[in-house]
Amino acid sequence: MPITRFGLQLPSFTYPGVPDADLFDRVAAIAVTAEEAGFDSLWVMDHFYQIQGVGPRTDPMFEAYTLLGGLAARTTRARLGALVTGVTYRNPALLAKIVTTLDVMSRGRAILGIGAAWNDDEHTGYGFGFPATAERMDRLEEAVRIARAMFTEEAPSYAGPHTTIDGALNNPRPVTPGGPPILIGGGGERRTLRLVAQYADACNLFGDVATIRHKLGVLNRHCADVGRDPAAVSRTRLGTLVIAPTAAAARDKAERTGLAGGVASGFVTAGGPEEVAAQVHELLDAGLDGLMFNLPDAHDLDVVRLAGATLAPLAR
Repeated sequence: MPITRFGLQLPSFTYPGVPDADLFDRVAAIAVTAEEAGFDSLWVMDHFYQIQGVGPRTDPMFEAYTLLGGLAARTTRARLGALVTGVTYRNPALLAKIVTTLDVMSRGRAILGIGAAWNDDEHTGYGFGFPATAERMDRLEEAVRIARAMFTEEAPSYAGPHTTIDGALNNPRPVTPGGPPILIGGGGERRTLRLVAQYADACNLFGDVATIRHKLGVLNRHCADVGRDPAAVSRTRLGTLVIAPTAAAARDKAERTGLAGGVASGFVTAGGPEEVAAQVHELLDAGLDGLMFNLPDAHDLDVVRLAGATLAPLAR
């Protein structure tokens, strides 16, 4: 069973006319509207500064798991996760505890999305070490192994080159049988996708249809190498959705938001409901189980409703 068919990611908390004191209420309204409209998962980035391509680094940015805990209290059905947690930002055992707490608070809706981290600017600003890529990948493997152990064992111990736990307790236990699903984000063909094949319940990729087909082929080969059924891994892709009641209105919106180039290259899904449905079918036919989207204008709840109404009937 895929961990999500259609998810909504909220990468920006800069909304017209919404002061900081009202930001959470607006985010919660977006989340509730998305759930009611048919999105089956809700996601936030794990960043401390806004990232390039979304907005200025000084734009508002919530801490991911505090925000997800708040959304757990406002929603009832949608799964909740960070897309994706930076492995360098939290001790792995603490991260497993945090995600377990989210799972209990949400009555079994938590997902552990995790990756090797990349934003050196944040690391410098907050005083986190930013090791070379090889070490961050090693830390990612350790973190996934520790999380799985803490989700499934009473008092696991683990000794690795970067992290050690000794009889770590994790009570209350996760509500989700076997613990929250673990999603590894990224498309690195040598290590990331191999870690997915070895340890993860899900992966999340980026790219156009051709790129997705290629990456899934690599993942299938890694699954064969480790003796795992590729169908056991839920596969999703994150992209941007520009939707409007008509194709012409969507084109105008893409131009205004600077996303027309992404539309032309196939990295942005755009159009009226019929055009969006056709593009979604093409992506799913590439071998994906689900899609995650961010909406540049998610602060407009009517847009969230239109997106949900368009996507939900396409779930397979």
